[in-house]
Amino acid sequence: MTSPSRQKKGAFAFRPSLARLVTTKRLLARIVLFFEQLLPPLMPVLSVIAFYLSASWFGLFRSVPDWLRILLLIAFAGAFLVTLLPFRTLRWPRIAEADRMLEERNGLPHQPVTVQEDEPAFDTPFGRALWREHQTRMAEKIAALDAGLPRPDIAAHDRFALRAVPALLLVTAFGYSLSINGGSIRDALQAAPEQVVSDPAVRIDAWVTPPSYTGRAPIYLTADGSEQAPIGIPQFSGLTVRVSGGKTAEKVVFRKANGEAQDIAVQADTKPQQTAASGSEQPTAAPASQALVAQTHMMKLQENGALEVNGRRWSFEVLPDKAPEIAFDGLPKRSVNGALEIAFTVKDDYGVQEAHAEIVPVDTDPTATPLYPLPEYRLDIPRRNARDAKGVTSRNLTEHPLAGKRVRITLVAKDAAGQTGRSPPYEMALPSRPFNEPLAAAVAEERQVFALDTRKMPQAIALNEALTIRPEETIPKLTNYLLLESALTRMKLARGEDALKDTAQYLWEIALGMEDGDLSLAERKLREAQQNLADALDRNAPDAEIKKLMDELRKAMQDYMTELAQRMQNAPMQPNQNAQNILRQQDLERMMDQIENLARSGNRDAAQQMLSELQRMMNNLQAGRPQRGQQSQENSEARKQIDKLGEILRDQQKLMEQTFRLDQQLRDRMQRGESDMGENDPLLDEMNPGENGEPQDQQQGQQGKEGQQPSDQMTAEQLREALKQLRAQQDALGKQLGELQKSLGEMGMKPGPGFGQAQREMEGAGRELGQGRGQPAVEGQGRALEALRQGARDMMNQMMQAQQGQQGQGPNGQVGQGDQNGRDPLGRPRRTQGPDFGDNSVKVPDEIDVQRAREILDAIREKLGNNPPQEMERRYLERLLDIQ
Repeated sequence: MTSPSRQKKGAFAFRPSLARLVTTKRLLARIVLFFEQLLPPLMPVLSVIAFYLSASWFGLFRSVPDWLRILLLIAFAGAFLVTLLPFRTLRWPRIAEADRMLEERNGLPHQPVTVQEDEPAFDTPFGRALWREHQTRMAEKIAALDAGLPRPDIAAHDRFALRAVPALLLVTAFGYSLSINGGSIRDALQAAPEQVVSDPAVRIDAWVTPPSYTGRAPIYLTADGSEQAPIGIPQFSGLTVRVSGGKTAEKVVFRKANGEAQDIAVQADTKPQQTAASGSEQPTAAPASQALVAQTHMMKLQENGALEVNGRRWSFEVLPDKAPEIAFDGLPKRSVNGALEIAFTVKDDYGVQEAHAEIVPVDTDPTATPLYPLPEYRLDIPRRNARDAKGVTSRNLTEHPLAGKRVRITLVAKDAAGQTGRSPPYEMALPSRPFNEPLAAAVAEERQVFALDTRKMPQAIALNEALTIRPEETIPKLTNYLLLESALTRMKLARGEDALKDTAQYLWEIALGMEDGDLSLAERKLREAQQNLADALDRNAPDAEIKKLMDELRKAMQDYMTELAQRMQNAPMQPNQNAQNILRQQDLERMMDQIENLARSGNRDAAQQMLSELQRMMNNLQAGRPQRGQQSQENSEARKQIDKLGEILRDQQKLMEQTFRLDQQLRDRMQRGESDMGENDPLLDEMNPGENGEPQDQQQGQQGKEGQQPSDQMTAEQLREALKQLRAQQDALGKQLGELQKSLGEMGMKPGPGFGQAQREMEGAGRELGQGRGQPAVEGQGRALEALRQGARDMMNQMMQAQQGQQGQGPNGQVGQGDQNGRDPLGRPRRTQGPDFGDNSVKVPDEIDVQRAREILDAIREKLGNNPPQEMERRYLERLLDIQ
C-alpha cells in the first residue's frame, strides 16, 4: 500500500476525480494479478475433490471392506492437504506490478503510470508546468484502460492436459449416481451396509393399501426399495407382505426411523398348521410342506420407516392426515317458521365424514338439572366434494327448551380417521317459535321453566295457576281451560324423568294446538318423515325401506298441505295475498318423485341434497298470517306498476305482430304488380328476386285456408295507410312507458336504462310507421321489446332488494316474514298475469306451461323448416328461437 503523500503526486494532487479513477483501475489490476496466482495451485485441489466425488458416486466406498475404505479416506485427505501447500506463497500484488500489467496489456508507450511518480531533472517554472501537463495526459490514458480477465496460463503448468481427466470422470460419475446402483458422498464416512444374501427361491409380494376414504389406489412394491427414494403413502395405510417359497420361514421386519426394529407378525389364518403325519407319510416331508405354505404379514403404517425382508428394503414416508377445517359461511339465521339455518364451509385433505353444530347455553347453572340433553344439529355434508365444500342446513329446534335463550354455536367436523376440527364459536339467541296467541305463549313458557331445570316445577305450577285466575275473561274457549287444568294436574303428579318428559310434551302440544290447531301436529309428522328419510339415505338403506319412507313422506306432506290450505281458507284475505297464493301440490309431488328416483338409481348424494332443499323450502313455508303496517299498500302499488308494465309488453308484442303482417301483405301486393309506387320506392329495394328473376314470395297462403283476415282484401295503398295509422298506437305505448317511469320515480325506484332505450326505439318505430315503412318499424319494435324486458328485470331486482330491506321484527322479537306479494306459501315467485321476467328461482315449471311452450316451439321450428322465402320473416322466426 502507498502512503497518502505518494498518492497525491503528479496530476493526482490537483485533480481528485482523476485520482479516484486511476485508483479503481489499479485495484482491478491487482485483483486480476491475484487470481492469476491463485488458479494454477487451485487445479490440484479441485482434481482431488473430483476424484473423491467420482469414487463416492461410483459406489467404491460401499463396495470395499471397512479397512480399505478408511485407507482410501486417509489417502484422499492427505492428498488434499498436500495440494494446499502451494497456497503459502500467495501474496497481494503491489501497485508497481499493477501499473506494469496495465501498461503491458494495453500497449501504452512512455510509461504513463510510472511517470506520475517521477520528478523533472530541472526544477524551473516552465519545466514544472510542462511536466505537470505531461503527467495529466498520461493519467487520462490510465483512466481509460481495461484490466481484462485473469490469464493464469494453466497450460504452462499442465502441458499434457491431465486436468481433463478428473473433469470427465466427475461428469460420468454424477450420471451414474442417478441410477439404482449409484453411491453417495456419505458412503466414505459410514460403514458399508450389511450384505444380506437373498434367497432366490423366496417370492415376495408386497403392497400398501391406503385407507378407503383417501380414494387412492394400492401401491405395489415390485422394485428393490433400497435403490429407490422413499415412497409417500397416507397415514394409517395397510402394509401387506406375502411370502411364499423357500425352505425356511422368512422374517419380515419394519425398521422405524429411529432404528427400532419391529417384527411383523403372521396373520393367524395364514400360519402353517401342524398336521399329524400318518404312518405312510415320511416325517421329513412335514417341514417342506410347511415352507411351501404362503404366509401373509400385515400392519398399519403410522410413522416413517422401512420394510426389510429377504435382503430387500423399501422405505416409506408417511404423509400425515391433517385435521379437518370448518367455518361459518355467513351468520346463522332464522327461517320463516323458526328453524335455524346455518351455512358452512368444510375442508379436509381426504374429505369430511361427519359434521354437526355444538349448541350450548351461554348462561349455565352448574346445579341445574335440565330435563332434555343439548340439541342435536347434524350438518348435511355433500359426499361427492367433501374435501372442499359448502353447504346449508336448516333444522327446526323450536321445540327444544333452549329456544329463545342465548346459546354458543360451534361447528365440529370429523374425518374418517377420527380427527376433529372446530370453528370459532358464535353467540346468538336460538330461534324460537313465534306465538301470536298470548295464551299459547304462556303455556310454552311454563314448559320451558321446568324443562330447563326440573327443580323449578313449583314456579311453573304457579304460572299455570295464574292463567286460570279469571278464566271467563282470559280463556274464551272452554276446551283450552280444560286442557290447562289437566296440565296442572299432570304437573303436580309428575315424578321421575319419564313423567316429566310426558308432561313437557303435553304442554307443548297444548300450546301448538292453541296456536295452529291440527296444523302443528301435521307439521311435526312431516318433520319426522323428512328426518327418517334423511337418516335412511345417509346409511344407504335398501330400496324397499326407501320406498316405504317415501310413502310416509308423501302422506305427511299431503296432510300438512291439506291443513295449510284449510287454514288459509279460514284466514281473512290480506292486501298482500290473493287466491293464487294457495300452493298446489304438483311441484312437491314432482320433487318427491325425483328424490325417490335418484335414491333408487343409486345417486343417494343427489337425493339427499334435494331432500335437504325440500326441508329448507318447508321451513320457509308461510302460513299466510296477516301483515301489518303500510307495507301492504306499497306492495299493492308495486303490483299495479308490474301489471301496467305487463300490459305495455303485451300491447307492444301485438303491435309488432300486426305491423309484420301488414308489411308482408304489402310486399305481396307489390310483387304482384298492384303497387302504384315508382321504381325508387324503398320497399321495392328491400325485396330480393329469385335466381330466374321471379319473386321469392310464392307461399300458398296458409292463412287463406284457415280463414281470411280483414287486411287480405285491402289494396296496397290501403295497406300502406293502415301502417301509417299504427303510429298512433306506437306513440301511445311510448307515452304509457313514460308515465310508468314517472310512477316508479315517485315510489323511490330508479328506472333502469332499458326503459329509456325502449322509449327511444318506440319513437323511432313510430316515425318509420308514419312513413309507411314496415320492416324498419318491426326491427325497432323488436329492439324495444328486448329493452323493455331488460328494464323489467332491473325493476324486479330493485323490488326484491326493497322487500328484503323491509323485513321487520315479528312477535317476541323474532324476524318477520316480510312482503310475500307475488309468492306462493313456499316463498317462491308465483305465476302472475304479467310477463315472465326471467326469474329462474322456480325450478319446477307447471306441466301445462311446459306442454304449451313445447307446442309453440314445435310450430315455430316447423314453419322455419319450410324455408320461408322472405328474409325478414326468417329473421323473425330465428329471433323467436333465439338462434341468431
